[in-house]
Amino acid sequence: MPRRHQRYQERPSRLDGAVVWTLDVPPGSELSARSVLPDGCMDLIWTARRLVVAGPDTHAFEVDPRNRGSCAAIRFAPGTAPVLLGVPAHELRDHRVDLTELWPRRAVATLTGRLGRSADPAAALEEFALARSADTGPPDPLTAAVADGLRRGRSVASTAAEVGLGARQLHRRSLAAFGYGPKTLARILRLQRALALVRTGLPYAEAACAAGCTDQAHLAREMRDLAGTTLGAYVASAAANNDTPHPSGSSTTA
Repeated sequence: MPRRHQRYQERPSRLDGAVVWTLDVPPGSELSARSVLPDGCMDLIWTARRLVVAGPDTHAFEVDPRNRGSCAAIRFAPGTAPVLLGVPAHELRDHRVDLTELWPRRAVATLTGRLGRSADPAAALEEFALARSADTGPPDPLTAAVADGLRRGRSVASTAAEVGLGARQLHRRSLAAFGYGPKTLARILRLQRALALVRTGLPYAEAACAAGCTDQAHLAREMRDLAGTTLGAYVASAAANNDTPHPSGSSTTA
């Protein structure tokens, strides 16, 4: 019999900065243990008639290889999900929680019923996020500017100066919006920039410098601290699983 593989797909959402993704893991499929690396994002995941919130990660999250079935999700840009959910990001840091722990059960039951009846749960979840965003409004423009500056490789100090926030104000707002302080977010986004370059085939040293690390050794340390692995192991794993890529960042089943 032919091997069965998990199937992951994603597309940009109509919600600014978000990504809609689906993952199908058929019974009997081959699925090895994998790590999901931190990326500053949060996800709302529909799986097995449950809605799960994946909070912002500070380290790699190990996916249980025994998980099977299908899920649909929306991955929010840094700083977006806390506004939509009404929960500070730091309260969900490194956690996966049922939405019923955050919202009234009746409201969650209404939403899960709608998703359960939908022929396309991913699209229905996106419509919910768009409607919710219309009600709550956009993220704090200051923290959005912070995330944008750090994503572009600006230093924390220059980013704070750009948005006119002092160190304490920036840290407090970052905890609520991103789940951790600006220095941690900067490290995570820098690692993601470096890995994106590594995946294109750029040598480690060049990727490290282009992403803002001092040298390859610096990138290697960040990889161990944040991802719990080495650059070589990451590249080997990515190559081995090239036909069934896993969702990036915090997007994962609970």
